[in-house]
Amino acid sequence: MKIYLAGFNVDTTILRELQEKAGRRNEVTPEVISAAYARISRDPRPINEIREDARKEVERSRKSNSTIIFKMGHHSVAEHAVFNLDLIGASRYVMEEVEKFRLCSYTEKSQRYITLEKDFVVPEEIRGTKLEALFTDTIRQQNEAYFKLFERLKENVFKKHADLAADPKNHNLLEGWAKEDARYITSLATESQVGMTVNARNLELLLRRFASHPLAEVQEIGRMIYAEVVEIAPSIVIFHQANDFDRDTYPQLKEFSHKIAQRYQKSGSVDTSKQVVLTEHTKDGDMVIAASLLHSSTDLSYEQCKSVVLQMPQEERMNLFKTAWRNMQLYDSMPREFEYANLTYDVVLSAACFGQLKRHRMTTITTQPYNPLLGITIPESIKETGMETYFRQVVDKTTEAYHTIRKEKPLVAPYILTNAHRRRVQVRLNVRELYHNSRVREDAHAQWDIRNLSCAMSAEAKKVMPEACSLIGSKDTYNETYKKVFGTLPKVVLVTLPGARKIKQEK
Repeated sequence: MKIYLAGFNVDTTILRELQEKAGRRNEVTPEVISAAYARISRDPRPINEIREDARKEVERSRKSNSTIIFKMGHHSVAEHAVFNLDLIGASRYVMEEVEKFRLCSYTEKSQRYITLEKDFVVPEEIRGTKLEALFTDTIRQQNEAYFKLFERLKENVFKKHADLAADPKNHNLLEGWAKEDARYITSLATESQVGMTVNARNLELLLRRFASHPLAEVQEIGRMIYAEVVEIAPSIVIFHQANDFDRDTYPQLKEFSHKIAQRYQKSGSVDTSKQVVLTEHTKDGDMVIAASLLHSSTDLSYEQCKSVVLQMPQEERMNLFKTAWRNMQLYDSMPREFEYANLTYDVVLSAACFGQLKRHRMTTITTQPYNPLLGITIPESIKETGMETYFRQVVDKTTEAYHTIRKEKPLVAPYILTNAHRRRVQVRLNVRELYHNSRVREDAHAQWDIRNLSCAMSAEAKKVMPEACSLIGSKDTYNETYKKVFGTLPKVVLVTLPGARKIKQEK
C-alpha cells in the first residue's frame, strides 16, 4: 500500500510570493486535482502518475473536467476542487443566505466575543431614497443603545460574579457575557465576516442561487466570488447564471400559498402561544431504532428485526440500547442507526438564536420571514439592570421604521430588525443529530437562548422516544446522565477544571 498527500490548502498570498520568485505557473489550480481524479475509474495507472500528467497539460485537464463533469454528468468530480474564501463586510442578514449551504464550512465573526463597531450595510435598494435617512438614523440609535447596554451589563456581571472578576484572566469571559446580551439590540444590517471553505460543485450551486436571488447584496456577493475563482478554475464552475427554478419557484409558491391559506384559514392572527412544538415524529421511534440496531448486527431482514423488537420486554430492549452506549464517551456520536427516527419541530426563536441554530447543517431548516408580530426575546440580564424599558423603546422605534420601509421596499425591511426580533422556522432532524445538538447546545458554556431551545426540543423528544433518548443531555452533565442509565460512571471520566481544557482521568 502507498499513500501520497496529493495537495492541501495554501494561503493565496504564499502562492503569489512563490510565483513571483519562480515565475508564473499555470498548473497552480485545483482543476488538475479534479481532472486527475476524474480519470481514476478509466485509467489503470497509479493515481500519482495520473496527477503528474494532469499538471503537465493543464488545458487538456480543463477539457477533461468539462467533458466528465458537465457532458457525462459526473458532478461529484468537481468536489475534489476546494476553495477558501474570505467574506468581509457582508450584513448579518445576508450571512444567513451564505450559510444555507450545508456541505460548506463556515467560521463567522462572533457577536458574542467581539465588541461590535458601528459598521452596517445600507441595502442598495434604498440608497439615495428618502428611506435611507430613516434606516441609518434607526441603526445609529440601536448602536448607541448597544454601547449603553454593554456598559451597564458589564458592570452588573462583574458585580454578580465578583469571585471570577477578582482574577483579571476572567475579565474577557465576563465581558463576553455582557456582549452576548447587549447584541440583542443590534440590527441584522450589522457588518460581519466569515471564512468559508467550499468545493467547486457546491460553489457553482451557490453562485447560481445568488444570481437568482432578489436581494442586491446577495447578487453582489455572487459576482465577487465568481470573479475570484473564474480565472484559476474556469472548467469546473460553469453553470453559475440565474435560472428560472431558483429565481421564480419560491415567489410563485408564496403567491399560491397565500391564496390557499386565506381560503381555508379564517383566523388571520399570529399564533405565539408556544415557542417549541413537536409537530411530527417517527411512529414508534424507539422500536425503529432498536430494530435498526438488530438489523446491523444480525442477518435478519428489517421486518424480522421489527418483529423481534415488538416481542421484547422493555427491560431487554433497554439492554439493547445500553449495549450500543456502554463504551460511549461524551465526544462520541450516536451509532448511525439512530438516524432512522426523525423529529420535526415548529419553533419561534430570536434572530440571535437562529444565528446559532443555522450552524447545525445536517438538520433540515426552512424559515418564514422575520415577523415583529411574533414579539421579541429580551435577555434576563437586561431586565435585571433596569434597562428593559429603554430596550423596548429602541425596539419599538425599530419596528415602526420596519413597517415604514416595508410598505415601499418589503424585501429589505428585515435588515433593520434587531437580534431580539423573532421568526418562525421548521426544523427536522434525526435522533442522532438531536443528540449532537443536545451535547453542544445544552452545555453550560452554550449561550442561554440556544440552550433554552435545545432543552425544550430534547424534552419533547423524550416524551415520544423515552428509550432512545435516555442518554440525551449536555456535555457538562454527561457523567451524571450516564450514571442514571447505567448505575455507574463511564469507564473514563472526563473532568472539567475551571480555565483548563478537559483532561482524562481513569475511574
